[in-house]
Amino acid sequence: MKIKSFGLVLLVVVVGLSLAACGCFQQKMRGEAAPPAAPEQKTVVAPEQKEVIVVPPAGAAATAAAAAFAAGVKEIYFDFDKYEIRPGDAAVLKKNYEWMQANPGKVRIEGNCDERGTVEYNLALGQKRADAAKTYLQNLGADPNRLETVSYGKEKPIDPGHNEAAWAKNRRDNFTPLQ
Repeated sequence: MKIKSFGLVLLVVVVGLSLAACGCFQQKMRGEAAPPAAPEQKTVVAPEQKEVIVVPPAGAAATAAAAAFAAGVKEIYFDFDKYEIRPGDAAVLKKNYEWMQANPGKVRIEGNCDERGTVEYNLALGQKRADAAKTYLQNLGADPNRLETVSYGKEKPIDPGHNEAAWAKNRRDNFTPLQ
């Protein structure tokens, strides 16, 4: 009886030491500090202009530039299983081109697809969509050195739905500013 008890105790000790060695019992609850509060915007009245000027918080220049980019550059959309630029989207690309001519910096054209089809097929289709937009912009006169393309296939849907309305939103090219 003592040998069985000794064996059981030995087994418990070995298992306990094994678990302790892997850190299961030694993990501490790590308290995470709350993120710092976002800096507040300051409102300043310029005396000579008598108008209110909103001063963005420090470090918000990149965010402001991205917001200005988003306001000036729009995405384009594609028909199912196609990568041809539609007439309405050609008008969007012309506006995007005008904005890019007036503003410096590189732009990434991101090709996207809906969830239907294989990963490989959608990556290839997304790349064709991004390349079609790049070619169109180059034909308008855009500097090819300022344009970069990438395909995300079906990996970055904007609408997670599983219907035609969601799929139509996901068949798109996004335009992202690069530093």
